[in-house]
Amino acid sequence: MFQRLAIPDVILITPKRHGDARGYFVETFRANSFEAAGVVGPFVQDNQAYSADAYVLRGLHYQIAPTAQAKLVTCTSGRIYDVAVDLRQASPTFGQHVGVELSAETGQQLYVPTGFAHGYLTLTPGCEVRYKVTDYYSPEDERGLAWNDSELGISWPLDGAKPILSGKDQTHPTLSALEDLF
Repeated sequence: MFQRLAIPDVILITPKRHGDARGYFVETFRANSFEAAGVVGPFVQDNQAYSADAYVLRGLHYQIAPTAQAKLVTCTSGRIYDVAVDLRQASPTFGQHVGVELSAETGQQLYVPTGFAHGYLTLTPGCEVRYKVTDYYSPEDERGLAWNDSELGISWPLDGAKPILSGKDQTHPTLSALEDLF
C-alpha cells in the first residue's frame, strides 16, 4: 500500500507480509509497482546505519545537484522517527516537514524524493536503518540542515532526553541560512 502524506511527494509504503508459522515473507521493492505509485528510481546505492543507543539523531542531510538523492528508508531493527523537510523553493510546502515512525515490526518504508532534507531519531537501542538512494554519495555535494531549527517546528519525540549527535550534525545551518537549495 502506498500512502501520500501531508507533503504528497513523500510516500509511506506498507509492504504486504505473507506470514505463517515459520515467520513471514515480504516483497520490499518491486520497481514497476513502486514507479506506478510515484516512487521514482533507479536506485544505485544501498546504505545501512546502526545506532547502539536510543535518541541518536542523524540529520538532517541532503545532497545538491548534480548528485541529489531520493531515498527509500526502512528500519530493519528497532524503531525510528523519520523526518523529511521540503527544500524545494518553488514548492507550496517549502520549509514544511512530515514525520513518521518506522519500525522493524511494521516493515513500513518512507520514500523521500530529491529536494528534501532527511533525518531520523532512534527510539530504541539497537536500531538498524537501511536505505536505497538514487545517486551515489558525493562528499562535495553533501549538505545539512539544523535538526532543531525553530522555523521547522519539528517535534522530535525525545521524551526529555538530549539527542546524541555527530559533530557535523551539531553545526548545520538553519533553513533561512541555506545557500544551496532546489
